[in-house]
Amino acid sequence: MESAHYFSAQPAGPFTRKPLTVELAGAPRHLQTSTGIFSPDGIDKGTAVLLGEVPDPSPEGNLLDIGCGWGPIALTMALKSPSAQVHAVDVNERCIALTNENAASLGLGNVKASLPEDVPSDVEFDTIWSNPPIRIGKEELHRLLLTWLPRLAPGGNAWLVVQKNLGSDSLQRWLAGELDDSFAVSRESTSKSFRILRVRRASR
Repeated sequence: MESAHYFSAQPAGPFTRKPLTVELAGAPRHLQTSTGIFSPDGIDKGTAVLLGEVPDPSPEGNLLDIGCGWGPIALTMALKSPSAQVHAVDVNERCIALTNENAASLGLGNVKASLPEDVPSDVEFDTIWSNPPIRIGKEELHRLLLTWLPRLAPGGNAWLVVQKNLGSDSLQRWLAGELDDSFAVSRESTSKSFRILRVRRASR
């Protein structure tokens, strides 16, 4: 599978763009994709569950997509919340380029895809959506989530989609044990073998 190394910073093989038409936020969108990234041929099952199950993101403030791929989550957030700023992060340089290009093609000036270290450290997020990259390994996944989830703004929500047989329940328990008492972790729904986990930060 060509997407097997989607978590490489610089995937092997040529960066050749190809057209992709998908439905996002209730309408068909004409975008670009490429090999060497996660789910290059369309919206994967987990992301589809996330986009279909979770409530709309905060209408304003800062929103975050962890592991943006070619951009389906970030673009949907931007379409639904045009007054918000959407940050999309990935380690794969092709994903960053494609998400920025796809946002530009849709006229979405409120999306910025970048490497994680390029997001200003003082930014807090009102909504986080993610289909986290489980296959990078437990240690790296835990480090990734503990980098971003503590940056939820007071009253903010993170929504994560995780396949049941890839450890969604153990991840829920781990998050509940690692995050401090201002965070609440819950399982919100189950659909097509995927769990939707919610992490909420208490209001001040």
